[in-house]
Amino acid sequence: MSTSRADLIPLEEAHTLDGLFRTRVRYSPDKIAYSHYDRERSAWHEFSWREMATEVARWQAGLRSLGLQAGERVAMSLRNCPQWVMFEQAATGLGLVVIPLYTDDRPDNIAFIVEDAGVKLLLVQDIARWKRLAPSFSEQPSLKSVVILNGECEDLTEEDERLVCSGNLLPEGEFPLLAVPRDPHALATIVYTSGTTGRPKGVMLSHYNILSLAAAALSMVELGSEEVFLSFLPLAHTLERTGGYYLPMMAGATVTYSRSIQQLAEDLQIIRPTALISVPRIYERVYNRITTQLVRGPALRRWLFRAAVAVGWHHFERQQGRRHWHPKLLLHPLLHRLVADKVMARLGGRLDLAISGGAALPPEVARVFIGLGLNLLQGYGLTETSPVISVNVPEDNDPASVGIPLPGVQVRIGADHELQVKSPGIMLGYWNNHKATAEMIGSDGWLNTGDQAAIRNGHIYITGRLKDILVLSNGEKIPPAEMEMAIALDPLFEQVMVIGEGCPYLAALIVLDAEQWPEFAAECGVEPVDAASLQDKQVIATVINRINGLLHNFPRYARIRRVHLSQEPWGIDNGLLTPTMKIKRNKVLEHLNKQVAALYRTE
Repeated sequence: MSTSRADLIPLEEAHTLDGLFRTRVRYSPDKIAYSHYDRERSAWHEFSWREMATEVARWQAGLRSLGLQAGERVAMSLRNCPQWVMFEQAATGLGLVVIPLYTDDRPDNIAFIVEDAGVKLLLVQDIARWKRLAPSFSEQPSLKSVVILNGECEDLTEEDERLVCSGNLLPEGEFPLLAVPRDPHALATIVYTSGTTGRPKGVMLSHYNILSLAAAALSMVELGSEEVFLSFLPLAHTLERTGGYYLPMMAGATVTYSRSIQQLAEDLQIIRPTALISVPRIYERVYNRITTQLVRGPALRRWLFRAAVAVGWHHFERQQGRRHWHPKLLLHPLLHRLVADKVMARLGGRLDLAISGGAALPPEVARVFIGLGLNLLQGYGLTETSPVISVNVPEDNDPASVGIPLPGVQVRIGADHELQVKSPGIMLGYWNNHKATAEMIGSDGWLNTGDQAAIRNGHIYITGRLKDILVLSNGEKIPPAEMEMAIALDPLFEQVMVIGEGCPYLAALIVLDAEQWPEFAAECGVEPVDAASLQDKQVIATVINRINGLLHNFPRYARIRRVHLSQEPWGIDNGLLTPTMKIKRNKVLEHLNKQVAALYRTE
């Protein structure tokens, strides 16, 4: 990682989110700020900070022409791109409150958010996206303007008088970069939680909430102006917004936007990033791909890979002061060259820092990547805490933990082993929901995370979630998330949900991986294209044995007795996943209620 910290912007100098942007423009006007793939030009395109400032000023002029007033809410549903930053900075500089939306969220969910927040203006990617949303926006009295970012500027008002093309909205020429003076503790953005149960809640965050956490994170992990971030998590995700947008801006780093998740592997090769922020699922997919290739490859390759991981992990543990030297470490340089360098090359070959957050990182996945030499650090946080609470650091990295609290963040263990937090990043509250705010934040200012945890040697260890514990009819308590994580490490299982609340035994709802299923079906002697094969007794028995083999580290009562197999993915469109890819457990149970009943019909 770069050690050049001369361009680091202090929290006190940034003051506000738009103040951070203006300061960055002043610090390094000609440095490359952002890079993205221009689909119209079919080429990668770069923006300097000076060029970004010019575009932000044009957006401000356009927004002012619509008569928007400071404090009013504006929303955007865009994929990651420089225009996301341009619009957000323009709006924030005018004192508007920005609401980021997930591009793949359900139209009815987006319509709810727009109505709940009283959004005045909505920016969408293109007219096709708006046409998908429009039927849910028949009655939105607050929404006055819908700006279409991409596409030809035909007369859109004939279709809907609220529609305006960005090409017509943004004036040509040079304009001053404006800033409405305001308190850094004032409301900057409302981020709606994805809501695994019920409607999403609007988390109100101030400028100081977000900036204080970005500055605290930079004090723990050394990042400088020569870093290159590859951004692919949606900017509507608070982890990406704080860690992959404001933090690089504060450090003076460059951000490149990936073309898509499907093209991520290729983009890693092209961009060769030095820093990456991701949710565990991305690391799991790479892990599963490697595992599948090893199973199909020669025995020598499997032996070399396992040896490289084992020796690399011992090397890491010795660096952390947890293990002594061993003669096998003499093999580390050779194994690193033969195995680890080749795997790291797939990630671009320059990746110095990889952050995992948003969900628990499976220990085996962490062990493999760290054993191969990746500086992988797991962190933890909530949207309501802007979002980071803790993160591991390179010199004190315990992958079984979610790290140590950021400077200024206090943690304690409350009733039922619940982790409680007091932090400069704690939200102002939930938008128009005082009851939910009072339930989340106590009168003493401590926030209830809902996660059970233990604190040892300064590190936080998440042990469960209060609302997700399954209690069997015999009183045994099961943390399903940990079991699901262990099962999902098998490439055959794309999605997993362990069930059994109030029942005599555990069962699992499984979505099979589309690429792995045909080969597995052939091994079981059934036709993969025949839907009845999913209920074949041998298939079911083999799957159950395979699953329980993965659960050997769990207590004996934590065994799967029945399974329902499917090839129908749980997605956002069918309402079974949140935009942040969390399973809506109640919705899945409702969707598969007949199948679940069958799993417990006889015993």
